[in-house]
Amino acid sequence: MNLKPYREALALPGLRSLLLVAVLARVPLTATGITLTFYVVQDLGRGYGAAGLVGAAITVGAAIGGPLLGRLVDRRGLRPVLVLTGVAEAVFWSTAPLLSYPLLLPAAFVAGALALPIFSVIRQSIAALVPADRRRPAYALDSMSVELSFMVGPALATVAVAAISARTTLYLVGAGIVAAGIGLWLQNPPIRAASEAVGPRVRVPRREWLTPRLLAVLAVSTAGTLVLGGTDVAVIAVLRESGEVGWTGAVLAMWAVASLVGGFAYGAASRSVSPLALMAALSLFTIPIGLGGSHWWLLGLALIPAGLLCAPTIAATSDAVSRLAPAAVRGEAMGLHGSAVTVGIALGAPLAGAVIDARAPWWGFAVTGAIGVLVALVVLPIELRRRRTVARSVPTPDAPEAELAPAPAA
Repeated sequence: MNLKPYREALALPGLRSLLLVAVLARVPLTATGITLTFYVVQDLGRGYGAAGLVGAAITVGAAIGGPLLGRLVDRRGLRPVLVLTGVAEAVFWSTAPLLSYPLLLPAAFVAGALALPIFSVIRQSIAALVPADRRRPAYALDSMSVELSFMVGPALATVAVAAISARTTLYLVGAGIVAAGIGLWLQNPPIRAASEAVGPRVRVPRREWLTPRLLAVLAVSTAGTLVLGGTDVAVIAVLRESGEVGWTGAVLAMWAVASLVGGFAYGAASRSVSPLALMAALSLFTIPIGLGGSHWWLLGLALIPAGLLCAPTIAATSDAVSRLAPAAVRGEAMGLHGSAVTVGIALGAPLAGAVIDARAPWWGFAVTGAIGVLVALVVLPIELRRRRTVARSVPTPDAPEAELAPAPAA
C-alpha cells in the first residue's frame, strides 16, 4: 500500500500535534452518552426512555449550536469560543450530578448548544494546515482518530461506572472535557491558512456558499450517519434475539476495525472517490447484513463490507465541505457538517428501533440502508450536473499545455 500520502501529510507543520490532541480530546466527549444513560437509569431511577430524552436534548442542542459556534469562530477567532464553551461545559458537568431529572433535561439542551466544538474545529484546522491536494489522507487520519475515540471512550466510561459510580464518572467525564478545551486553547491551532488570513475579513453572504452542491454533501453526511446509527441498534437487536448479546462488544469491534482499515486505504488511494458513491455503497452493503445469520461471528463478517466504508464516507464529506466553503465561513460550514452528522446518528437509532419493534431485527439494517440509497438517488442529479459542468471545462486537444485539476468530490 502506498504510504506516501500519509508521510507527506504528517510532515506538514502542526498536523501531528493536532491529530494527537484530537484523539485525546474526543475520548471524554464520546463517553458522555453512555455515562449520562447510566446516571439517569441507576442514580435517578428512571427508565431508558428518560435517559434517551437526555441524550436527545444534548443532540438537538448540539445540532442548533454547532453552526452558531462555527460562525462565532469565523468572526471572533477560536480562543474566545473555547473560553465560552469551556466555561459552559465546566458548569454543566459540575452541577449535572446534583440536578433532578426535570432540571437535567433543559440543562442538557443548553449544554449541547454550548458544547466544546472539538469535532468541527479539528476539521477546520486541518483545512487550514493542509493544502487542498493533501487533505484526503489528513481527513482519513482524522476519521480514523474518531473511530479510535469511540472505541476507547464508552469502554472507559463503562469500566469507571462499574468500578466507582455513575455520579463520580460524570465528574470525571466533565473534567476530561474541560481539560480537552484547555489543551486546545493552549495549542490554538489555526483556523485559516496563512494565505487565507491575509487582508480584511470579508463577510460572505450565505446564499453564495450554501449552494446545492454543499447542501447535497450535508444530505449525504446525514444519510451516512443515519445508516451507522441504525446499524448500531440493529446489531444489538439481532444478538439479543439470538441469545448472544454477550458478544456485542466483539461484533462492534470487528465493525470498527473494518472502518479503520477502510479509512486507511481511502487515505492512501491515488484517486478521490465521491462522498455520494461511498455513502451509496455503504447503504447498499448495509441492507442485507441481517440476512447473514444470527450467530455473532456471521454477523461480524457480514458487517465488514459496510464497515470498510464508514470512515471513508465521513472523511470524504469533511474533505468536500472544506473545499466547497470559502475560508471566511469555513467554521460555520464545518458546524453545519457536524450538525448533519449529529442529526443522522440521532435519527438512525430510534428509526431502526421503531422498525425492529414493529417487524424484526434484520429490518433495522434493511430500512436504514434503503433510506441511504434513497437519499443517494435524490442527490444523484446534482452530482451528474456537476460532472457535466466539469466535462464541458476539459481543455481541447489543441491546448495540451493546460492541465485540469481533479474536480473536488461533491
